[in-house]
Amino acid sequence: MEYIEFGKHKTKVSKVVLGLMRIPSLDNSKIAELLECALENGINIVDLADCYSKGVAESKFGEVLKDNPSLKDKFFIQSKCGIRIGEKFTYYDFSKDYILKCVDASLKRMQVDHLDSLLLHRPDALMEADEVAEAFNILKEQGKVINFGVSNMNSQQIEYLSCALDQEICANQVQLSICHTPMLDAQFNVNMSNNRAIMREGGILEYCKMKKIVVQAWSVMQYGFFEGVFIGSDKYPKLNEVLNKIASENGVTPTAVAIAFVLRIPNQMQAVIGTTNINRVIESSKACDFKLTKEQWYELYLAAGNILP
Repeated sequence: MEYIEFGKHKTKVSKVVLGLMRIPSLDNSKIAELLECALENGINIVDLADCYSKGVAESKFGEVLKDNPSLKDKFFIQSKCGIRIGEKFTYYDFSKDYILKCVDASLKRMQVDHLDSLLLHRPDALMEADEVAEAFNILKEQGKVINFGVSNMNSQQIEYLSCALDQEICANQVQLSICHTPMLDAQFNVNMSNNRAIMREGGILEYCKMKKIVVQAWSVMQYGFFEGVFIGSDKYPKLNEVLNKIASENGVTPTAVAIAFVLRIPNQMQAVIGTTNINRVIESSKACDFKLTKEQWYELYLAAGNILP
């Protein structure tokens, strides 16, 4: 496993992040096994959100920590807030009071006294940066949150928020995989009149690199918006052929190669995996055991159906 330095304290966290969105389907003993497997394979950061199963994911994680107290200090714990599930519909809320309420609820569910990282979950168009700053300052002063970040924000949204903050934005969690590449497509098609030239996220990879913001890629095995996994999919025969070839050459599985594609991008990169399968966790951890050559990286990009101008 390889590690990056996260936040002001330069905490060493693994490049592969264990996402716990799906743990409500497991009993607590299986969750404990999943966490132990992650640690054994060098993964020391978990990612949750208050909206995952309406808080059940955080509660289940907290129950496992209570039953296995030695695990609490071994993981860098990250959660997200801001997606508000109402009675009639779901919307986004970055108001001061709601952020503070969410963090208190998350800490109670997980039975911990602080979060190592808190991300704002999806942009709130009604966000007032000064109000967010007040919430972050209170959480920092109370010792409830160590690091702050965002999720699914473009460069200008982060810039606007940062102008009001006393804290650094440490991470931005965005969707990225071999089969979801709008951030990459725009780089290749500068000054072109085709659809791939549209910069949909404001050059977020370049911005995060300049600002030393960690990029956390989610849905690293998915195509579309939760449409399915591309590994083994009949929709991507050429990609799977190349994945299998590179996997065989490096003595790993296609899963590791798919994650290595994301980690090969020259930013402070992390890949969030959402599996509850212990074997997949082990496979995923091998993504740091090798480095794709530039030729292999571009071969994968093209095999997914992407084109270069």
